[in-house]
Amino acid sequence: QVQLVESGGGLVQPGGSLRLSCAASGSIFSINAMGWYRQAPGKQRELVAAFTSGGSTNYAGSVKGRFTISRDNAKNTVYLQMNSLKPEDTAVYYCNWATFSGKVEYDYWGQGTQVTVSS
Repeated sequence: QVQLVESGGGLVQPGGSLRLSCAASGSIFSINAMGWYRQAPGKQRELVAAFTSGGSTNYAGSVKGRFTISRDNAKNTVYLQMNSLKPEDTAVYYCNWATFSGKVEYDYWGQGTQVTVSS
């Protein structure tokens, strides 16, 4: 089992910034993929930004140039720096962590953290 603890959500004005953190602990193998998803009311959960197991990054088109995903491997922590926030970024943000043992993937989700962008 892997436990994920998210932090950093909150209320911010348009144009502001927030930094989300997701700390993983437990049975983490050496090959991992991790990232952030979000779900707005009435909408499906969508990818925001992620690291693949090979270390490359993927971003949703709507956040490119505004959001940056980073990680600290020593701390098993992934971050999402969100700048120039817009009201449409309002959603519950979820951390996802996949850890691989051979060909078996173990997939975990955080509890979610609310991000509200409003004046």
